[in-house]
Amino acid sequence: MSCFLTNSSVGKKLVMSITGCFLVLFILFHMSMNLTMLFSYEAYDLICEFLGANWYALVATVVLAGGVAIHFLYAFILTINNYRARGSQRYDVTVQEKGVSWASKNMLVLGVIVILGLGLHLVHFWSKMQLVELMGHHASVVEGMEVGATSGAALMMITFSKWYNVVLYIVWFAALWFHLTHGVWSMFQTVGWANDTWYPRLKCLGNIVATLIFLGFTVVAVYCFFVSTPDLIESLI
Repeated sequence: MSCFLTNSSVGKKLVMSITGCFLVLFILFHMSMNLTMLFSYEAYDLICEFLGANWYALVATVVLAGGVAIHFLYAFILTINNYRARGSQRYDVTVQEKGVSWASKNMLVLGVIVILGLGLHLVHFWSKMQLVELMGHHASVVEGMEVGATSGAALMMITFSKWYNVVLYIVWFAALWFHLTHGVWSMFQTVGWANDTWYPRLKCLGNIVATLIFLGFTVVAVYCFFVSTPDLIESLI
């Protein structure tokens, strides 16, 4: 079984599908969590406290990091193998669109942008929240202000009060949108669901999921940019 998953092209795609499904579910959860900001800063901070340096959150973080690493590694290997076997044709699909979508031809590039955005996110949030708690501290200095490790609402306001952060994150969300419009239906294609009947439905589902994720994350970033004030941030710290 392990040889099939590591040596076979189909096996590698199956690993990509499983890890991709896991990551999509996590992204949907993260988006839902962020949307809490629109209704209650206190509720958002409670969620951040619940998902701090507790053992279950740490286990989930390790599993998530492993999923990201495996997904990206297998994507890189598959892309290299496909280049060698078929030149510039990236993916061998069982159902073809009328014209190959831009996203399907640039999945690795989009994946790199997504990984870079993830790195930015880790610097802005994880390093000032869960990592701070792991180091035995309760707060960190952000923009000259002491922000508690579980003060997620304050950190969101501080981060997205800068227009360039909003732009960078929207670029990240857009890359994620393109990546998911192809990736979601491709997951089902790998397990044999993308026949002539199901392909249009799965393509539509992929677009819906990707759009919901893009809008969910973007609206929170834009909201924070417009409502953040020094007084509000101070009250949240």
